[in-house]
Amino acid sequence: MTHISSQEHPQEIIFKKLCDHLSVIYPHRDGKSLAKRLMHTMRLDEDCQSPLPHKNLWDETDVMVITYGNTILSEKQHPLKALHHFLKTHFTMLINSVHILPFFPYSSDDGFAVINYKRVDPALGDWNDILRISTDFHLMADLVINHCSSLHRWFRNFQEGKSPGRDYFITASPDEDLSNVVRPRTTPLLRAVPRGDGCEYVWCTFSHDQIDLNFHNPQVLLEIVHIVRFYLDMGVRIFRLDAVAFLWKKIGTSCINLEETHEIIRLLRTLIEHADPNAVIITETNIPMRENLSYFGNANEAHCIYNFPLPPLLVNTLVSGNCRHLNSWLMGMPPTRNGTTYLNFIASHDGIGLRPAEGLLSEEEQEVLIQTMENFGGQVSWRALDDGSRKPYEINISLFDAMKGTTAGEDRWQMERFICAHAIMLALEGIPAFYLHSLVGTTNDYARMEAHGHNRAINRRQWQESELNAKLADPDSHHHKVFYRLRRLIQLRREQPAFHPNAAQFALQLGEQIFAFWRQSMNRRQNIFCLNNISDERQTVPLSSINLVGADRWKDLIGDQIFEDMLGTIELKPYQTLWITNRW
Repeated sequence: MTHISSQEHPQEIIFKKLCDHLSVIYPHRDGKSLAKRLMHTMRLDEDCQSPLPHKNLWDETDVMVITYGNTILSEKQHPLKALHHFLKTHFTMLINSVHILPFFPYSSDDGFAVINYKRVDPALGDWNDILRISTDFHLMADLVINHCSSLHRWFRNFQEGKSPGRDYFITASPDEDLSNVVRPRTTPLLRAVPRGDGCEYVWCTFSHDQIDLNFHNPQVLLEIVHIVRFYLDMGVRIFRLDAVAFLWKKIGTSCINLEETHEIIRLLRTLIEHADPNAVIITETNIPMRENLSYFGNANEAHCIYNFPLPPLLVNTLVSGNCRHLNSWLMGMPPTRNGTTYLNFIASHDGIGLRPAEGLLSEEEQEVLIQTMENFGGQVSWRALDDGSRKPYEINISLFDAMKGTTAGEDRWQMERFICAHAIMLALEGIPAFYLHSLVGTTNDYARMEAHGHNRAINRRQWQESELNAKLADPDSHHHKVFYRLRRLIQLRREQPAFHPNAAQFALQLGEQIFAFWRQSMNRRQNIFCLNNISDERQTVPLSSINLVGADRWKDLIGDQIFEDMLGTIELKPYQTLWITNRW
């Protein structure tokens, strides 16, 4: 590796880092020439900043909302304006970051088959709307770089043998052994397309409308870096690298999590953080836990990774009434280094992924979970295996409906179970991210699912702003109850140093019906003991079992109860959460 002197100019340091990255990605090419072109594309040859190593770019006040650009509709204005108005009306001083799912022109997959990376879908609004949102919230946008739409100009040029695009896509022969390739879908991997006087087969990891880009060609990397620079100029601060685990392909391998993929992420990190030291990279890698953790690298890849095991484990815990697996997972989670953290979520535009639960839940337990979710109106999406068979990939259901009951059936604890799930998410190490539909208690949208013809649409409802506002204002509406109870929990979380995303976290062993952990602020002054009854029966916990220090006065932040008798007990109602702290 190139030696870097502390006396060197920042541009020289970046140049050498880029050359190191490129020597791994393209060992047989001229890395120096390409490094200069990358720096010029990012304008780092004009100006650059030096990021502080291991700096936390977040604190306990950071809370994110995930939404489509057209989740909120209005007859008076474009969807992005309606969304901005809704966010400012309801979430000011509550949510400070927003992930707007792909807002570009697209041909399928609700935005993830991008036709033009540099345009805002006219049906949503324009770049001025995006810039306005970015002035009020930290904006996260998707960098959909594994593939593009079959309607993208690059792919049309590929078919016609023209540039740019002629060599931007991966081709393979159906006769090659592709049996090791890991797939998240059941469609055939290769798509036959006419080209010139013949036919070629292009690689399609996700669908035949999503054609995988060929990063073996450095020009593709340059195109993506140009897009990154443009997004920075348009107010994007947080980059979500969509489906990035599949980026590099090598025949004879699984084509997932390859070393070149990791090195491309490191290269993007180098470019982005020197252009804006406050920018953040988040990798979206819906894969088993150990593989997912690898995307932190040596604190030189993703700043944040999605905590993908949390949704299936937490839902399983609450419908089974047993936290054994969730507790084991928590004990096995490595603490994050400064400068890295987890993005915690329990609902999103996709389903409840089952791959991250592999090795954590048995097949029998997954089958019970799937059957329970189907009983509550959920659907199942599948992925293909090497032998041509299929396996459950995710459960598609709104989180509010997923909490209708337990494995025994529906019951009266839906609301309490739903709030408990979010109280756990809010208290865990990492940054909490709420799907907008969870914040307002949206239920399964069967009509949208049938109209769109795919299971994920069940949890992608579009609300008329006036209708949703009316429901949020109605005290008898479950939407109102969900929103205001979650609002209070978020406000409490934002005031606690012990809930900093990098504050210490320790699992507590209080039985299989109490999921408990201890958080401690980075200056060690505040402790919070988080106790969650994950069952439909009352539970009693001796105060002595959680080692409260007698010299301090302890209080439950949520219920305001004061604890003075250290030899007493705590009684938790079904699905009740306590945040017991010595500083309030």
